[in-house]
Amino acid sequence: MTLTRQYLRCPGCGDASHPLDDRLGLAGLLSPRAQRLACLAAASWSFDVAADRLDELAGVRLDAETLRRHAQAAAGRLARRRDEAPPAAAAFAAAEGDWEFLTDGVFVPTRGGWRELKLGLFQRRPRGAPASAAEWATRELPAPSASAAYARLEDCDRFAGRWRGWAAGLGLAEADGLTVVADGAAWIWAAAAAQFPGACGLLDVFHACEHVAAAAATLHGEASAEAAAWADGVRGRLLADGWPGLLDALAPTLAGPLTAAQREAVDGLLGYFAAHTGRVGYAGRLASGRSIGSGAVEGLARRVGSRLKVPGRGWLERSIDPMAALACAVNTVEWDALWGGLAV
Repeated sequence: MTLTRQYLRCPGCGDASHPLDDRLGLAGLLSPRAQRLACLAAASWSFDVAADRLDELAGVRLDAETLRRHAQAAAGRLARRRDEAPPAAAAFAAAEGDWEFLTDGVFVPTRGGWRELKLGLFQRRPRGAPASAAEWATRELPAPSASAAYARLEDCDRFAGRWRGWAAGLGLAEADGLTVVADGAAWIWAAAAAQFPGACGLLDVFHACEHVAAAAATLHGEASAEAAAWADGVRGRLLADGWPGLLDALAPTLAGPLTAAQREAVDGLLGYFAAHTGRVGYAGRLASGRSIGSGAVEGLARRVGSRLKVPGRGWLERSIDPMAALACAVNTVEWDALWGGLAV
C-alpha cells in the first residue's frame, strides 16, 4: 500500500514530522509488520540477498544499506527489550521437562580480525523413552518445550558472569534441577561450578566420541576396520559404565605392546576423561530418556555463524551482539514472543 501524507515543520522550534504517523502506529520508514519481515530477512541472509528476497516475497522494496540500518536498529531495540524482560520466561514457566544449559562458540569476522562469539542456550526438554547404550544414536528425543538463546562477543569471564542472571530471568531460581552439557573446555566447567552450584554436568557425547576415534586412528590406522571395531568397543563401555567402563575397555590395550605414539594416544585419552569422571553418566540419562549431547547449541552456532560469516570487511564489533541476538531468536521459539504486541 502506498501512503501519501503531509510532512509539517514547526516554524517556532523547527521540529518536523508526519503527524498522521503516530495515529497510524508508524515509526519511521517501516510499519511494525514490515519491520518484522525486514528483521527476519536480515537475520537469515546477507543484507543484499535479504533485500532482494524481501522485495520478491513481500513487495517491500529497500536497498541493502537501508535494510541494514533499519534491521540493526530494530535488533538493538529488541535485544534491550529482551534483556529487560525475557519474553521466553512465560514459555519456560508453562513448559514441561528438565532444564538444560548448553554453551558453544563460533568465530566471526570483525573489522579488527576474527573473534569468538559465545552462545548460551537454555532449554526445557520432556523426557523420551528409556534407551540402552546401544540405542544412543538411533533413539528419538522429544523436541524442547521451551528455549532461549543468548550471544555475546566478549571474553569467557564476562560471558559466564551472565549465566546466573539469564537463568533467573527465565525462572530458574535454583540450579539443582539443571544439567550443563558442554565440551571439554576447562573454562566452561569452572564457570558452571561457580554460576550453577549443585547443577549436574555432562560431557557432550559427540566430543567424547571424537577423542575415542582419534585414539583409535593412532592405534590401528585411520579409517581401518580395526580402528572402527576398537572405537565401537571403547565407546560402548563408556556409554554403559562411564569412567570405570572406559578403564576396563582400555586395560587390554595398555597391557599390549605399544609404540611411543600409540602410548601417547592412550595416555591422552585417559587424561582427557580423567578431568570429567563425574560427567560421563550417560547410562543413567539414557535409561531415564534424557539427552546426552549438546547438538542443539552446536547447530545454532552453525546457523548463526553462517549468517555472520559473509564476504566483506567484517562487522563493527558493536553491531555483532544485536545481529547475533536477532539470528538466535529467528532460530528458536522465542521469535514470536519477541514481537508480541509489536506486530500489526
